[in-house]
Amino acid sequence: MPVDHPIYPVDLILDGRPCLVVGGGRVATGKVRGLREAGAVVTVVAPEVDEAIAADEQVTVERRPYRRGEVAGYRFVVAATGDTEVNQAVFDDGEAAGVWVNCADDPARCSAILPAKVTQGRLMVTVSTRGHSPAVASWLKERLAEELGPEYDQLIGLLGEARREVQAQGLATERVDWRRALDSGILDLIRAGRPEDAKERLRACLSSSSD
Repeated sequence: MPVDHPIYPVDLILDGRPCLVVGGGRVATGKVRGLREAGAVVTVVAPEVDEAIAADEQVTVERRPYRRGEVAGYRFVVAATGDTEVNQAVFDDGEAAGVWVNCADDPARCSAILPAKVTQGRLMVTVSTRGHSPAVASWLKERLAEELGPEYDQLIGLLGEARREVQAQGLATERVDWRRALDSGILDLIRAGRPEDAKERLRACLSSSSD
């Protein structure tokens, strides 16, 4: 069942925060990997656990069935069991404890949906169909991955540095015409291997926008 109510997109900061994955199979392995990449402190609960999970010394593994109510000790929970009853129990416990729960491939039992994700350095683009078609989300993810090269990370670094310089001058970054700078061709200069020229053009744009 897809999600037909409105969705509020948000990026969770899970670095150093406890997260629970209920389930230990192939799908759970992917969820654990994603949480670990985000810096989460991950615990996995399942009677049987895939070797890829068990081999990660940074993951706490408890080989047992899920216990009702235990989601209360976590900031974010993923249920990846393939068992509707267990998923329902995890979701119900999350609702009672005020903990966000994602049930893999089970949108009806989710308070949080995990979109398809493309990363390129500091750039992250997500694609969601609100549970209607994960296949479309995955397809779009692959298309975006082909188009978003390392030059975008360089662009982010360049503008991030400029933003810090503006802040150091005590100026409001919201009043800077960043869009004009981005439309000035600096990305093309980065692609052409001319980062210093891109930096000079950015500075010229920012200088003229502050006049």
